[in-house]
Amino acid sequence: MNAFQSGVRRYDLDWLRVIAFGLLIFYHIGMFYVTWGWHVKSPHAGPFAEPLMMLLNPWRLPLLFLISGVALRFAVDKAEAGFARRRFFRLFIPLMVGVFLVVPPQSYLELLSNGEISTGFLVFYQKYIAADQRYSVILPTWNHLWYVAYMLVYTLLVLPLMPLIRQCADAFDVVSVKDSFTAWRLLLLPGVLFVTYRFTTDIWFPEETHALVDDWGAHVRYFSYFVIGILLAKHEGFWRASATVRNSSAVLAVGFAVALSLLWSNWSWVSDQSAIVVVAQALRPLYAWTVIVALLSFGQKYLNRPSAVLTYLTAAIFAFYILHQTIIVIAGVWLGRLGLPVVAEFVSLVLVTFGGCFIFYEYLIRRVRFLRPLFGVAIKR
Repeated sequence: MNAFQSGVRRYDLDWLRVIAFGLLIFYHIGMFYVTWGWHVKSPHAGPFAEPLMMLLNPWRLPLLFLISGVALRFAVDKAEAGFARRRFFRLFIPLMVGVFLVVPPQSYLELLSNGEISTGFLVFYQKYIAADQRYSVILPTWNHLWYVAYMLVYTLLVLPLMPLIRQCADAFDVVSVKDSFTAWRLLLLPGVLFVTYRFTTDIWFPEETHALVDDWGAHVRYFSYFVIGILLAKHEGFWRASATVRNSSAVLAVGFAVALSLLWSNWSWVSDQSAIVVVAQALRPLYAWTVIVALLSFGQKYLNRPSAVLTYLTAAIFAFYILHQTIIVIAGVWLGRLGLPVVAEFVSLVLVTFGGCFIFYEYLIRRVRFLRPLFGVAIKR
């Protein structure tokens, strides 16, 4: 049995899961400062951070869903009886806690900022749990926790099919990767799939709603990344191929990033050139996939080692994810009223967000036994 198929822990994948959630937290901090629609806005909001956000946006969620698929494969392969039931509650309980306890302040401050309400929070909360739909936002809502809802559904869909998925992964595992050309032929197959989606399902279902029941374009993309993660988790050929093209994948990802940045920054002209628009549309999913390949390959080389920090963050990061956006919204509104310069406000928001997540996790969630499952943290045995 080789290292890819054995029970050896892949610390690089643990690190990439932590990094994916960490980037998501930073992205939501960034949403406080850009001109795109979000729950609340900084007085300094403007377009200055948008080029960087646009480069992060194509691959941050695909990476998270792919790593989630990888993690599920490893978990299922070593699971005992009752795994489906345990995984259901591991996701469902934090989702419900999030919807009814964590997220409401976000909706309250958003509606308060929009001038749609003027009542205190407790009065608003009664309307929130009563599903009062007179406002511009749906109540109750899961906001940033839509990922948990999607993961819950995706997991329940694939668990009965895991024996078949294992067989497919094993049947197509090409161990011998002799050169970069062979490696790229293997690695670019998912990229071609996502380019196909760009000109089919993304056009048929252009709006990403995060509402679960009507988000078909997003489901096609994210579920595909999730299943690909399951298929590739122990696919020795894939990991050997990614190692073979480690440097070239990074160069290609940077090249795509530069090309897309130039196209996006001149979009008023590009949008009138139909051929160039098609190129830009195809480049976006290819860029996302090459970034993911580069991250997986560099992680495999440099991050596959244990550490006390990783052990701590692996246990804590899901609770950080559940808490972070509510902290951003509350702290952002408070900091915005202080009239701070943009750099001071941004640094303060980063420190408050991560500090707040740490304090809640370290001094409450981690130490109070009954709180741990409420935030997706395993109970110590």
